[in-house]
Amino acid sequence: MITDSNDKIKVLITDDHTLFRTGVKASLSHYPDIEFIGEAENGMQLLNLLKFLQPDVILLDIQMPIMDGIAALPEVKKVLPDSKIIMLTMNDDVSMISKLMEIGANSYLTKNSDSETIYEAIKTVHTKEYFFNEYTNKAILSGLKSRRVVEVPTSDDAELSDKELQVLKLMCDEKTTKEIADIVEISPRTVEAIRDRLKIKTGARSTAGLILYAVKHGIVEG
Repeated sequence: MITDSNDKIKVLITDDHTLFRTGVKASLSHYPDIEFIGEAENGMQLLNLLKFLQPDVILLDIQMPIMDGIAALPEVKKVLPDSKIIMLTMNDDVSMISKLMEIGANSYLTKNSDSETIYEAIKTVHTKEYFFNEYTNKAILSGLKSRRVVEVPTSDDAELSDKELQVLKLMCDEKTTKEIADIVEISPRTVEAIRDRLKIKTGARSTAGLILYAVKHGIVEG
């Protein structure tokens, strides 16, 4: 079966180690729905590439010379707000993961992740916005316990309708907008409207914030 190039997920990798970039590209080369469209050695080079390229998913190393991943992340989101960003690191620092997800990261992987995990992360953030794993879940729960996660509102009085609660729970189950629309029997546009309304009511600024809110308030189990 031949995969149309328009159906492929366009990926760009940014890491200062040539061997690592080459290794990741080689390990994912047998997946027909992944297409690497570019690579960069640091955040500055990445931002220059984004003037010409529009990747769906960016693999972004945290520690790099000239401009590291932490500095590059918010700048990338300004230039390409719909891009999904998977942070790469050698460490599983919980406080760092919380910070990165607050400023726009869609997932967090250690560099020793196998090709199947990296592929699954790319596919999931592309279709469902976030890829949760043991590191991100630990960071979310730790952030909730220490109240460091700024996405979670301090107010407990958000009154959500049954339909809003249903949509929120489905979002936490990583359902896409279309899947939610089919399950609740409403239009995708209405799902988006409910999502916007949930953000206003809860004080969350993103889908991740809504998920954090749902965990903190017992709407779903963390």
